[in-house]
Amino acid sequence: MTVSVLVVDDSGFFRKRLTEILNASDNIQVVGVATNGREGVELAEKLKPDVITMDYEMPVMDGISAVREIMKCRPTPVLMFSSLTYEGARVTLDALDAGAVDFLPKNFEEIARDSSQLQQILKDRILDVARSRPGATPAPTVPPSPRPATRTTARPAPAPRPQKPVAPAPARSTAGKRAAPQSYSVVAIGTSTGGPIALQRVLTALPADFKAPIVLIQHMPASFTPAFADRLNKLCRVEVRQAEDGDLLKPGVALLAPGGKQMMIENRGGQGRVRILPGDERLHYKPCVDVTFGSLARSFPGKTLGIILTGMGADGKEGCRMMKQTGSVVWSQDEQSSVIYGMPMVVAKAGLSDEVLSLEEFGPRLVEGVR
Repeated sequence: MTVSVLVVDDSGFFRKRLTEILNASDNIQVVGVATNGREGVELAEKLKPDVITMDYEMPVMDGISAVREIMKCRPTPVLMFSSLTYEGARVTLDALDAGAVDFLPKNFEEIARDSSQLQQILKDRILDVARSRPGATPAPTVPPSPRPATRTTARPAPAPRPQKPVAPAPARSTAGKRAAPQSYSVVAIGTSTGGPIALQRVLTALPADFKAPIVLIQHMPASFTPAFADRLNKLCRVEVRQAEDGDLLKPGVALLAPGGKQMMIENRGGQGRVRILPGDERLHYKPCVDVTFGSLARSFPGKTLGIILTGMGADGKEGCRMMKQTGSVVWSQDEQSSVIYGMPMVVAKAGLSDEVLSLEEFGPRLVEGVR
């Protein structure tokens, strides 16, 4: 099957270069190009491509506005091209909020050493995006309230749930079944494609006095994680910031692993402490969910809640396996609400998920299930 692509960019050089690279792949064909967002919206409706690549700064209509129009008229997987700057990160996060699936640096030299590697990266990303579910994790229609000055204490009363784990790869958890609240030393959440919006949906549901520390591992470039942490901190009642070496884990504080590095958690006398290490070139993901989850399995055996959300690949599977071997609990996202059902799928199919939840269930379950 050939994946059809619409390229939307105001740079003639970039349109030509991207078209040449994609058309060199046997199973990808560029079926149209547009010079601005308005043309992109019109051609998306006319050509019905499988994937759209989108620049964000264009005349007539910018990329974010175009993504919003496309998602209203004919939802289509969109891959954004962006600059690796703080402002580029902020705009890209807005585009993901509008419905884009994923992003890549616009400077090809930043993502590949040579032309053959570049072609493979672009081909793989287009094919992955084509398999995504645009709109599976829509942004809230009403922005959540900012973090209040006073800490909230309201908490729904939990209903009992049997402790039996779910079978491998179920569609979702059974409604009405709830376990008694447990005390966790840390809640760890790992995610990739679709993760920025998924994390936003989960974290905005938590109260300021959430009872456990939170660590976040999102596959993201180093220049993007500061802007992403700032964005989440403005939206959430819990405090969110990029983790630094030596940070202590504290209830109601979410620490985001910095891009391009690895985050490990140590246990020093019962107190969790962050270690930030250089990214190992042998590891594909920096940060890597397996690395952080594995360190938690050693540091807080049986006292960690691991959560795997939407994302490509299998990162997190081995980390979840190590957690389960030490008695910790794992939740994973269901297929229907995942933008890419890759990471949560491999965890569920391996029989490592104690619960499989839709995206909307994670926030309430964390509020009721963590003490």
